[in-house]
Amino acid sequence: MTTVQETAAVRYGIWVLCPVLGAAAVWGLKLAAGWITTLKWFPFQGVFELVTEIPEPWVTSGALGIGAVAGGVLALLWAAEMMRVEVSHDRVVLTKDDKSLDFGRNEVESVFAEGKQLVLLSGSGAELARETSDLSRTKLEAAFTSQGYRWRDADPFASEFRMWVEHTPDLAPEVNALFKARKKAISKYEHEEAAELAREIRSRGVTVKDKKKRQYYRCER
Repeated sequence: MTTVQETAAVRYGIWVLCPVLGAAAVWGLKLAAGWITTLKWFPFQGVFELVTEIPEPWVTSGALGIGAVAGGVLALLWAAEMMRVEVSHDRVVLTKDDKSLDFGRNEVESVFAEGKQLVLLSGSGAELARETSDLSRTKLEAAFTSQGYRWRDADPFASEFRMWVEHTPDLAPEVNALFKARKKAISKYEHEEAAELAREIRSRGVTVKDKKKRQYYRCER
């Protein structure tokens, strides 16, 4: 079996680096608070004026604490977006945020990468999975080809995608409703919700992908 995932330095380092950078950033704003209050065009003037009135060491302790917590939240979100790909002769397992997608060898006809998305295709051309990550395309290709899977250079069905608009006539009403809900999730940067809705759409025989916050679909064969 071949496993592709972020390096240990990235997987564990974010829990140290993000809080440290967050604390440093907020501390830097604390140091600049007095100067910022002289810039009347700068937003949140009330916040910076309040900061200048808080005595030491409370203001420094507070700034470092708030920054570290914000950095920890960022690390948590980053970790949730990391994906591990396990490829064996028998199956493919994609794991992200403790959720796994498991496919048998007979289900996966071919694989390709489109931007940051890894896509698995079935023999009928249906998309089994379209998952986003920062994993190396080169490493992913090597992992799949080493286990005998077919790696494609591009999406063989790219020309079949059409831009989705509300009430698209060739889609069922419930599918259009899912697209509408997904559009809302994308506008609010709710990435996991958008990904889950894409899986729901895919389960109904329709493939979806995004370009600049616009949704494109392909009715699977």
